[in-house]
Amino acid sequence: MPSRNRLKIYADDSFYHVYNRGVEKRKIFIDEQDYAVFLNLFKRYLSKKPTKDDSGREYSHMNGRIELLAFCLMPNHYHLLIYIHDKNALTELMLAVISSYSTYFNKKYTRVGPLFQDRYKASHILNEGYLQHISRYIHLNPRQWRQWEFSSLPYYLGERQAEWLLPNRIAEMMEDTDYLEFLNDYEEHKSMLDEIKYDLADY
Repeated sequence: MPSRNRLKIYADDSFYHVYNRGVEKRKIFIDEQDYAVFLNLFKRYLSKKPTKDDSGREYSHMNGRIELLAFCLMPNHYHLLIYIHDKNALTELMLAVISSYSTYFNKKYTRVGPLFQDRYKASHILNEGYLQHISRYIHLNPRQWRQWEFSSLPYYLGERQAEWLLPNRIAEMMEDTDYLEFLNDYEEHKSMLDEIKYDLADY
């Protein structure tokens, strides 16, 4: 079971379900470019080699300190499954991603002010069984989840690969399980998914 989701202090070598939505539940992704920009920010900070800006300055390099295990981006919110090696890395990563994305979005759509509802939420996941269900909850978020383009599901099914996304921690826990079958079998475990929704009740 996770602890409540408004943690301020994080633990080394731990799993977290991270999520947030747009201010006043407004859209934070309007077209395909927006989704791509958001994901490219994780690529920027989590790739194996440091990346540089147009002036040749290196962006923060967090590979080895934190891992992105799963994601789903919806029009007005996002879900991430993250593994932390360094307890300071989550704050650094999310601050860098959200700040850069908000600047991009506000400039593109000629708006000012906060883009997100408030600081992201992070649930500390302490149970392996619950961890597997979190990955299922994330991937089943879209109504047409099998066709949804902006989740990590294709990486779990072996259809895509990226060095900045590391699904192996979850895959290794489920080595004898067909992941697509695991998703399709959600009715049997509906109570667990309802429990996850309850944990997100104030979201």
